[in-house]
Amino acid sequence: AFGADVAAAFEGADFTLLLVTILIVAILLIVTYRSPVLWLIPLIVVALADGLAGRVTAAAGSFWNLEFDAGIVSVLVFGAGTNYALLLISRYREELQRTEDDRVALSMAWRKTVPAILASNVTVVLALLTLLFATIPMTRGLGVPAALGLLIALAAVLFVLPPFLAVCGRRVFWPFIPRPGQEANQGRTWRTVASQVSERPVASLLAGLALLAVMATGLFGTSVGLDQLEKFRVQSESATGLETLSAHFPPGEAQPIWIITDSEAAGEVAAAASEVEGVVRAHPAGTTDDGSLTKVMVTSEYSPGTEQSLAQITTLREAVHPVEGADALVGGAVATELDARAGNEHDLLLIAPLVLAVSFLVLLFLLRSLVAPVLLLLVNLASAVAAIGAGAWLSRVLFGQQALDLQVPILAFLFLVALGIDYTIFLVHRARTEATRLGTRAGMVEAVAHTGSVITSAGIVLAAVFAALGVLPLVTLGQLGLIVGIGVLVDTLVVRTVIVPAIFSLVGDRIWWPGKLHAYQGESTHESRASSIDVH
Repeated sequence: AFGADVAAAFEGADFTLLLVTILIVAILLIVTYRSPVLWLIPLIVVALADGLAGRVTAAAGSFWNLEFDAGIVSVLVFGAGTNYALLLISRYREELQRTEDDRVALSMAWRKTVPAILASNVTVVLALLTLLFATIPMTRGLGVPAALGLLIALAAVLFVLPPFLAVCGRRVFWPFIPRPGQEANQGRTWRTVASQVSERPVASLLAGLALLAVMATGLFGTSVGLDQLEKFRVQSESATGLETLSAHFPPGEAQPIWIITDSEAAGEVAAAASEVEGVVRAHPAGTTDDGSLTKVMVTSEYSPGTEQSLAQITTLREAVHPVEGADALVGGAVATELDARAGNEHDLLLIAPLVLAVSFLVLLFLLRSLVAPVLLLLVNLASAVAAIGAGAWLSRVLFGQQALDLQVPILAFLFLVALGIDYTIFLVHRARTEATRLGTRAGMVEAVAHTGSVITSAGIVLAAVFAALGVLPLVTLGQLGLIVGIGVLVDTLVVRTVIVPAIFSLVGDRIWWPGKLHAYQGESTHESRASSIDVH
């Protein structure tokens, strides 16, 4: 009955999610570009990519027999695709302020943004593919479809979007058409913020880390695992039926515990199960055709999925496993829930280090440094933990959800780390480029000035797109959208704007060790030159 109600609730839900997602992206693109035309181009390209991704992932799921949520894949395609488009178009606008030829500007923008977009995409795709090592089918099944969706989004932005922009030319930015000579006004607000952080790096870093620490305190008192009544966001007949049944009969009547045992030991197994605290009754309820195996039905007085019922499964197993010759196996819906919790815990402990390793290797390759990837990954990890803590607290306080669903921690961690690295790559790749001519500290200020607006826009778009998961009826997706949305905003407004620039200001050129800035002679030389220029 629960399965039927979930299926009924999802009828038309994917269309609703798609409609809400498109509406959110459209509004934010209009606000970002302030153009009645430009917002349509990336939206059309990403929508086409999502349509193709839906067909490809459905075929892949059918071919490999994968279980996954198509809504999450659609959100990833729209979120990541829009981010890539924002980065490319932002750089295109910047190049148009330097050259008269819009085709040359587009070509330069494409070449300069491809490394960051590719690194970002590869990071998330490889992180998603680590889900293939998961034991839970729904978690494992998401990896390949989501990775395929992101690859399609990448291809659409790199090879479909540029021809659209080339045909339209400079006038696509109307009424705010960029012209050569306007670059001086680029990112004035963000340059001011970055300069303030650079002048007070210690205070800025401590303030940013303090905020993350406060958010992370939400983890205290957080539990993982919802019972069956808590998993459904909207009222359902099956939930009402279970509540009514539990009010008049032992709650365990709705979902009996089943023990499969050798028929000769069935009586002993039933007797051993009856002795377990909280068991109302245990009796044989049928045998196989050859009579070799018997199923024993156990009725519990505890409501299915509660902590008491889960603990009872462990006690039952301890009671019936020692029965000689029984080879007893304890199963049923509650036992499946208990094993799912153990499986999700195993997956988190396995997948989390793999995601961090993938992110580290991509940053290592992109930045050619050991120091920067380590520091950036530590900050990203702290940001992810803080977002999960804040999301868990808000779920309890605002929505009365006392626990996170089983899959939320692992999927939230994956998306927060992998997508958070996106913004790190966008910023630090630009910072390294600027550092070769200005030095690390000044280069980071310049990078924030040029990327602050686009990263903020991309973060708001991605956070809003994930928040759209809240329109779906399952608590799992609502919690995931809330946590990832919070995390992306924190990454955008705090980590990339305050914490990362503060770290680069404190560490200086040593951040690139063992690499070197070949075209730049060091911070002290630059400072002395700057002083000389100011005096002159």
